[in-house]
Amino acid sequence: MSAPTPVPPTEAITAVLTDRYDLAVRTMVQLPIGQGTINYRATCDGSDVFVKHYPPGTDTAAEQRAVALSELARHHAIPAAPIVLNRHAELIDDSTGYAVSVWEWMPGRVVTTLNTGQCARAGDVLGRIHAAFAPLPESAMPSTEADTWFRVDPARLASTVDSLMDVITERIKAGTADAFDVHASQTLNERRTMLDRIPGLISELPPSLTTQVLHGDYSPVNLLYAGDDLTAVLDFRPPSPFLVAYDLGRMAFYPNTVACDPDWMESARTLIRAYQAANPAVADADILACGRVALLQLLGSLYGVKQHYLKPGLFQDDLDEFWTLRHRTAAALLDHLEEVDQLLADLIASTGR
Repeated sequence: MSAPTPVPPTEAITAVLTDRYDLAVRTMVQLPIGQGTINYRATCDGSDVFVKHYPPGTDTAAEQRAVALSELARHHAIPAAPIVLNRHAELIDDSTGYAVSVWEWMPGRVVTTLNTGQCARAGDVLGRIHAAFAPLPESAMPSTEADTWFRVDPARLASTVDSLMDVITERIKAGTADAFDVHASQTLNERRTMLDRIPGLISELPPSLTTQVLHGDYSPVNLLYAGDDLTAVLDFRPPSPFLVAYDLGRMAFYPNTVACDPDWMESARTLIRAYQAANPAVADADILACGRVALLQLLGSLYGVKQHYLKPGLFQDDLDEFWTLRHRTAAALLDHLEEVDQLLADLIASTGR
């Protein structure tokens, strides 16, 4: 007796929306976005919805906390997508083998290189998110993630670089190397020489940086814009305290901005100034450190190229490009570190504190 033919994911998820959400689905289209979840746009009678499918093994309890954080932000007037509850008023439906969350479809589009108005809006909203989340009980908890982040091991990173280079070398020997292999070899060699800077950069950080609950993945790919208006902040992560300077620096010195905008330092100035106005309680040390924290995060990560050679992502071409942008940004921040430090000092001085 032959095994039953597996149900295609779109059909299975459509059935979940029908049976568990009472939605009459007309079409379901997979979207070419996201690396950790599989995402769809479902056109239903009366409206469209965004459907996030969590692969098997996902910690859905943690994802429920992330959804609840998004809802909390919305109640603080942060533009976030409203969650659609299933018929049992649950944030995530994991009653089948296809765990999903369903969200109202939000207007706008992703803009990876922001103009001045968009930078200001992104900084304002991030500041309001941090101000809203600072009083949460989880914000006062110790940050194990920050402790781990400060203990980055350059020797271990160098070993990983070497292992990736070994893969490329084997491809060259086999005559199967392609253009990305050549590019990756060059950038990995450059990255290996940069790793020696990590201990000194960490030692130069202020002794006490603020940790609290953050968005967790605040970046242009999780923001929707209609013109200069930020219409939605997407994809909050579960509430876990981490460095304020990380969230701010990552956004202010985002790879697409630094690598593609010749006026990237002015863009950072605009974003951080708007952030300060929206979150005046932010500590000076967190502002002063955000550029170096962003740099350290880039130096300590092989995201993109590591997936290419060890475990390709859902949209690996995007990750390949992102690796290039991240590497170029790390090099630019190293080359302009004094100027970035001065920019941040000027922003602190401008507040008169």
